[in-house]
Amino acid sequence: MTRVGSLLAALALLFTSWTVTAADRAAALEPFTGYLMAHFTGEHANGEQIYFSHSRDGLHWTDLNNGAPVLLSTVGTRGVRDPSLVRSPAGDRYWIVATDLRIASGTSWGDAANRGSTSLVVWESTDLVNWSAPRLLNVAGAITGAGNAWAPEAIHDPTTGDYIVYWATNAPRDGVTKHRIYYVRTRDFRTFTTPQLYIERAGTRGIIDTQIVEVPNATGGYRYYRASADGQITIEAANAVLGPWTTLGDLSHMGISNGATGGTVVEGPMWMPFNGRGEWALWLDQFATGRGYMPITSTNLGSTRNFTTRGDYTLGTSRKRHGSILNLTAAEESRVLARWGTTTPVNRIQSYNHQDRYVRHANFDVRVDANVSPAQDAQFRVVQGLAGGSGHVSIQSVNFPGYYLRHRDFDFVLEPDDGSAQFRADATFLPVPGLAASSWTSYQSYNFPDRHIRHYGYELRLDQITDAMGRADATFRLTG
Repeated sequence: MTRVGSLLAALALLFTSWTVTAADRAAALEPFTGYLMAHFTGEHANGEQIYFSHSRDGLHWTDLNNGAPVLLSTVGTRGVRDPSLVRSPAGDRYWIVATDLRIASGTSWGDAANRGSTSLVVWESTDLVNWSAPRLLNVAGAITGAGNAWAPEAIHDPTTGDYIVYWATNAPRDGVTKHRIYYVRTRDFRTFTTPQLYIERAGTRGIIDTQIVEVPNATGGYRYYRASADGQITIEAANAVLGPWTTLGDLSHMGISNGATGGTVVEGPMWMPFNGRGEWALWLDQFATGRGYMPITSTNLGSTRNFTTRGDYTLGTSRKRHGSILNLTAAEESRVLARWGTTTPVNRIQSYNHQDRYVRHANFDVRVDANVSPAQDAQFRVVQGLAGGSGHVSIQSVNFPGYYLRHRDFDFVLEPDDGSAQFRADATFLPVPGLAASSWTSYQSYNFPDRHIRHYGYELRLDQITDAMGRADATFRLTG
């Protein structure tokens, strides 16, 4: 082949590669129509799991999956916080990367910071709906004296074609033990490079909760902006993911800090570009008062003085804690809402032979009672079974989303789904024509099909039904 021929062939290959890449990017960057927030809800029994919320306008949010978790961690500490949603540039793969931490298990904050997990929890998907099993990524294990790995984020680096995963680790360095931001590179969220120091503040000042937003048509001359919790909420800017970074300022002029006395104390800064316009929200978690996220917005990120506070927002039912927001294309939004957007009706479960009594939970025990107060203790959603095939159901509490009626030693309790096969089998039932009246319903156990839900002494049990009394006790109907 001649030198000219070689050059033309090379140019053709380059053009072909560019065309494929450009087409993939164009597909990924179809007009965005909505927003998906991944978050956790707090330190209660299953609050440290993955929850999804949806918004059409970026300011008014609705809990998905009836307010229950969409993903449960069954690895590491069996709890996750601070989830980060990551989309590939081609829009054909997604990851959730989260902190491996469960304070609700009784872990103290001191133990979590100094003797905690050095791994992150990762889920992977090709459609935002079907997710892999969770896996651990031990990113901080090679850092000398590492006590934890908190608040992970990941961003694609267009200069190298891989992803930079960054997080906070509490570790000794130069005689000072504190939180610093470290990073690794990865292409598959399975293998990664040796951790490197990314951000360190002077002296004993620590830093956590860094999140970066990419602004392709940047205001102020920068392509990337990052917000971090370091005593203030510090905003920095750069033209490359690894910098150099320029400090733009903080939010102290707005009475907002990460720990100063007075004003509004926040953490977990969370960026969100508004769809279709040059405006950005920075959501801030008001953890000190337990009020949840608040947004501040800007049309020019070149100065922290351009942020304004907003009052025209709602966050849905659940308290949303440190997470991330993904702008959704119409196809992505359609898939997410088809899977988790339908709200299951709220019902009460009425006893057939004591029609003034309804199934209720009381201190997480389950019984049938009259005049239930608070009323929500007797309200449930009958949802697709956690186990079994079509037709099976599980019974989820309204005031404890993610908690289900399950039998334990044939007695009924209200417990959070722990992701185990045993729990899901114990919490799954097959509705059948009522054993005492066919227009009513009885509930046959999935894993003990010779047994049905019944009340006995007003306590809910799973029993074999052998007589007329048992058939009446095991018959119910759903009411409003």
